[in-house]
Amino acid sequence: MSTLISSQIETKDGRPVVFFDIDNTLYSTSSKISQAMGVKIHDYFVKLGLSEQDASDLHHKYYTQYGLALAGLVRHHDVDPLDFDRNCDQALPLEEMISPNPAHRKLFQDIDRSKVRVWALTNAYKIHAERVLRILNLRDQIEGVVYCDYEAKDLCSKPDPTYYHKAMSFASISDPSKCYFIDDNWRNVATARNLGWAHCIHFCERGQEHVEGGKVLKISNVSGATKKTEQGITVINELEELRDVWPEIFK
Repeated sequence: MSTLISSQIETKDGRPVVFFDIDNTLYSTSSKISQAMGVKIHDYFVKLGLSEQDASDLHHKYYTQYGLALAGLVRHHDVDPLDFDRNCDQALPLEEMISPNPAHRKLFQDIDRSKVRVWALTNAYKIHAERVLRILNLRDQIEGVVYCDYEAKDLCSKPDPTYYHKAMSFASISDPSKCYFIDDNWRNVATARNLGWAHCIHFCERGQEHVEGGKVLKISNVSGATKKTEQGITVINELEELRDVWPEIFK
């Protein structure tokens, strides 16, 4: 399976697990890492011999279909995923694009670890995930990292339901109602909710688009700091709002 963890597992731990997405959740979209990554991926498609238009179309198609452009490249173009990682993920100057946020570190420190465990659940490869967490000075606040294993045969990522089942398995949790999850991608959060993950949040910075049921809404048009959707998913635009939405996990 394409999902692995980077820390030991507590096999008999009844505490719920809080799964944090990493990219565009633990740092602001204003860093423009996604845009820079998009350029790298587009160039990689072009280097495969595709035209600019075909590269753009396939990039969008694979991301939409699989949740990860690399998944399409591996399935249909016999691409070496580690070569992709070196030329795309690892080629980004992350140290120049993001930096630690003391308020975010304090937020993580204030989570009551006697009540919950804190993990990361990302579509990135382990090198990128560990690198981002280290730069943000949050690695020591994360007990386990579930990531896409680029070396695995069956590359799998959010929002594939299999990915969430494996995440629960790795975290040794069988009850989906004990899963907390926050992600900046609506499809990823909606899938988790449909699987019974009871505490789901769509993180959408102010000014960014919130897509619900195929309809695009601006978070600035939502009254109040948070909004509860029909699916039971809360929308927030600042991580600090977690203190109000999930008060039970804090000291």
